[in-house]
Amino acid sequence: MIRLFNVYYPIRTLILLIGEALIVWTSFLLAAVLELREDSYLVLNYEGGYIKLFVVTGVVLLCSHWFDLYDTARLNTRGELYFRLLMVPGLLAFVMAGISYVRPDFLLGGGSSALGLVILTFALFGWRLGYGWLVQLPILVERVYVLGTGERAQRVVQGLRKDPEIGVEVASWTGKLEGAVTRESVAAHLMDVVNKQKVHRVIVAMPDRRGTIPMPELLQLRMQGVKIEEATSWLEKISGKIEVDNLYPSWLVFSEGFRRSTAFIVVRRVISIAISLLGLILAAPLIPLIILAIRADSRGPVFYTQTRVGKGGRVFKVVKFRTMRQDAEAASGPKWAGDNDPRVTRVGKFLRSSRLDEIPQLWCVLKGDMAFVGPRPERPEFIEWLSKEIPYYGVRHMVRPGLTGWAQVKYKYGSTIEDSREKLQYDLYYIKNASIGFDLLIMFLTVKIVLLRRGAQ
Repeated sequence: MIRLFNVYYPIRTLILLIGEALIVWTSFLLAAVLELREDSYLVLNYEGGYIKLFVVTGVVLLCSHWFDLYDTARLNTRGELYFRLLMVPGLLAFVMAGISYVRPDFLLGGGSSALGLVILTFALFGWRLGYGWLVQLPILVERVYVLGTGERAQRVVQGLRKDPEIGVEVASWTGKLEGAVTRESVAAHLMDVVNKQKVHRVIVAMPDRRGTIPMPELLQLRMQGVKIEEATSWLEKISGKIEVDNLYPSWLVFSEGFRRSTAFIVVRRVISIAISLLGLILAAPLIPLIILAIRADSRGPVFYTQTRVGKGGRVFKVVKFRTMRQDAEAASGPKWAGDNDPRVTRVGKFLRSSRLDEIPQLWCVLKGDMAFVGPRPERPEFIEWLSKEIPYYGVRHMVRPGLTGWAQVKYKYGSTIEDSREKLQYDLYYIKNASIGFDLLIMFLTVKIVLLRRGAQ
């Protein structure tokens, strides 16, 4: 696993991304050399040719990200993969056609852009086929042994087997042990599997460790170069969340992270203010149209204020465009929004799906009640209940709540206690690993989420 912006990515994903970047660069470079011949040196070195190659490479990678080509969990079949892959040069062709009409000097010229598209199309398909073979090489497959027999160990095993893109093969786990589970039998099974199958890592997933964990054998394996890791830390890496079930308080106390320097707090606040101001300026032409649409669609005020809980448990008022009937909670009281909620107006449904209803919250960010990135603020009526039902729920109030966050880009809208538990696990990961780079990554992912209207309710 490779850590970038405090998020772990499989080495396979990094290889795929770097390989694709080289494919794009080489395709258009080769096209320029073949099409321009002796003039290619002048175009590349004195007419910004290499800069243009960098730009087109970045555009192709963004298009691939847009079509989820680096998130194979969203691709159901290989046919869907190749269909989306074909859409990348297709979209690039439209972009280049528009540029050639407005500013043809932005392209390499001489027909090399068109030839580059042809080369790129075949090269991308060839690369994806080659990548499928490459990731099967033993050097890119890590074998692990899961030490544990309970529900948590089963969850680790199932999670690893369900996502082959992680590049991890479960050599065995203690659940396959026959007979009584004792310290001696567990140790014998562990050492037998490690020696026969050359295990690279042991993941410890035992809820009750006293008397059953083979500590001398684990120490011996550690000295031999085998990596030993606790299940919570490993699940954090592969899932981008911290599981609260069977989470020991000592892990939170002694683990790395949960640190905030003064410089980080100041820079993060400055970024939140700058982006919020920019957002309000860009949204200014839309605000009158939204107000007119809300007034024409239903009776009631344009803006809707609601009490939320912020940093340190402080209560504040969040402001949004009204998307529900004025009397939405008159009979039912506080209630999460559901699928096809009858309380949502026609205009409100559009505002929610497009996230335009959240524009006024930029004012809350400017005031300091919220940050641009952070856990989603929850209502006080739900906080007391959720804190009793979900362990460590109060930890999310260590930081300012955010307009967007890691839980929002990784998980759907939550309307049940299980959804709240799942989102808390992503929030804990963010709080533990918060950094400026992580915030910028979340903002980047948010743009795609909003434009594709994913996770809205």
